[in-house]
Amino acid sequence: MLGAGGTTAARQVTGAGDIPVDTPRVPAREAAETELSKPMYHENDPNLFERGLNRFWDWVAGVFDAAANAAPGGPAGLVVLILIVIGLAATLWWRLGTPQRASLPTAALFESDGPRSAAQHRAAADAHAAALRWTEAVQERMRAIVRSLEERALLDPRPGRTADEAVAEAGRTLPGQAARLRSAARDFDDVTYGGRTADRPTYLALRALDTELDEAKPVLPGTSRGATG
Repeated sequence: MLGAGGTTAARQVTGAGDIPVDTPRVPAREAAETELSKPMYHENDPNLFERGLNRFWDWVAGVFDAAANAAPGGPAGLVVLILIVIGLAATLWWRLGTPQRASLPTAALFESDGPRSAAQHRAAADAHAAALRWTEAVQERMRAIVRSLEERALLDPRPGRTADEAVAEAGRTLPGQAARLRSAARDFDDVTYGGRTADRPTYLALRALDTELDEAKPVLPGTSRGATG
């Protein structure tokens, strides 16, 4: 009810003589809030971290529920979609190497410990392969390929040349092997700069390419491929 001056009040009835007593509602509410704010009523309340964590998980649950409702097949369909995305990401990671590869500078193909012949690089590659050190075997076999092309005068010896530069030049005189040369350089870069670990099939492919290149006839400038035989 409204008392004098427009103050909202609550009517209470006392036990003695049933005399009604008007208590203003605003002070009553403030008194209740003051009482409930005492620590004794909040001993078991979650702390700030727990409240934040609960809100976070509520948000995650809301996102999951929304995605499940939008995905075909409901929650089961969402799980299938998540597994597909994870599978695609793993495939791209395996094929493209680790992300560091894009930010790492491309170093020279050969080490700075002095020139070695193609035969020496091949011997080192075979030794690494025999010990199942496939990454080192791939690196040495790629160096043997490029050194062999230099020894055959199909590439000009040039310090600091990268594997990509070498195969780009070699592909112009050996167009029949250009695609496999690019693949070999990519494998070399992946295991040398991209953090990937080589395996036996990769090494065997480079060894077969090395043997094939020794027997390949180059296409010299101004000469068509059909004129070589």
